[in-house]
Amino acid sequence: MPQERFQALLAAAKVGDEGAWSEIFRWLSPLLLGYLRANGAPDPEDTCSEAFLQAARDLGRFEGDRGQFRSWLFTIAHHRLIDARRHSARRPVEPVAEPPEPRGFVAEGAADEALARIGAEEVRSVLEATSPDQRAVLLLRVLGDLTVEEVARAVGKRPGAVKALQRRGLAAVERELAKRGVTL
Repeated sequence: MPQERFQALLAAAKVGDEGAWSEIFRWLSPLLLGYLRANGAPDPEDTCSEAFLQAARDLGRFEGDRGQFRSWLFTIAHHRLIDARRHSARRPVEPVAEPPEPRGFVAEGAADEALARIGAEEVRSVLEATSPDQRAVLLLRVLGDLTVEEVARAVGKRPGAVKALQRRGLAAVERELAKRGVTL
């Protein structure tokens, strides 16, 4: 999204334009949801919604450009992820199996959806080779497209620690891929 378009949407959203806020949501929600899913959020959709709700409440106080907004929103999402993990640790829930799809029903694009799920599961399994801190840093850097300084603010660490976590996380991913026969 171009900077000028973002500034216009932000100004409109600040005065209550739901269409502007919806466009901002459509722009960033897939990235936030991907970050939360890859980090093993207990309920990624709910956590994403909570992050956007907090951002909507605090929008009047936000000042900055598109990159700063993105960083601000990923920071909120990271904090909501920590809250969600704490909540689920205090009140564990037994998952209930999804009901089976009716027989004979084939979703349009089912093959594409299946391939996307296989890819997502593969990425998740590779990321399991990293520590939670390394995973958070890698995902904020890649999916969030945040700078080292922005990631440091989001996770509450110093930039040097973020760089070290990123380096060790990438090394862990490389080792895991090598075990699977994938060469870089």
